[in-house]
Amino acid sequence: MGRITKIRRLAILLFVAPLMASGQEDGVRLRSAPALEESGLVQFLRPRFSLKTGVPVQVVTDGANVVLDDQDSADAKPVMERGDEVYYIWVGEGQDARRFAGWLLSDVGQRAIEQFQPEGGQPFTGAAGLAEKPAEVALEGDVVRGEALSYRNCGRCHVIGERNRMKGIGSTPSFALMRSFPDWQQRFGGYYTLNPHPSFSQIVDVTDPFDPARPPPIKPLALTLEELADILAFVATVKPADLGAPLQTQ
Repeated sequence: MGRITKIRRLAILLFVAPLMASGQEDGVRLRSAPALEESGLVQFLRPRFSLKTGVPVQVVTDGANVVLDDQDSADAKPVMERGDEVYYIWVGEGQDARRFAGWLLSDVGQRAIEQFQPEGGQPFTGAAGLAEKPAEVALEGDVVRGEALSYRNCGRCHVIGERNRMKGIGSTPSFALMRSFPDWQQRFGGYYTLNPHPSFSQIVDVTDPFDPARPPPIKPLALTLEELADILAFVATVKPADLGAPLQTQ
């Protein structure tokens, strides 16, 4: 009987231990900007998250593990907008806090924000997409010269525009298509490092000379940094290709 009793006690401990561990989570302790509180948005969102997850959301002034305000920081992410004002979310420690932030930044949370109809003032819109927008730097260069350089050097493989619309290599992306990429500046600015360009491209005083034992397979392409800046300035004027809406899958 003693052995059976010990086994039962062990089974109870194994069952209760996870419950005790989960009890250490004390929900979401939320501090928000006064404008969000006064608008009623916080009161609108709290029950929608709690009813879905069972996690309570408590509004606090101190000891918050989630903060919603208009203060940007390295650890904060944009979550909503109202007019010209952007509000950010900062997340501290705790699984519940991370879960709440994940919900607000998800499509479901963003839609919940936009469903709220304040009694006064402008409505809110989701702003999670702002975090995905890459920073673009100002480009300095001669657009006209960059266009000529692009047609003369890059037009051998890429479709640059109407002037060589039927002359590019079919498997090579056009300038308009590449212009639609979020990282187009990095791709064009460092094209000489991306295959197959290193085998026949050089940037004067930047890249190493070609190995005499392994000559370029096609006519070499050599540009100066100034000429590359001109091409980048021209590419910035190229209208990105319209890729259409993404396919809907079930």
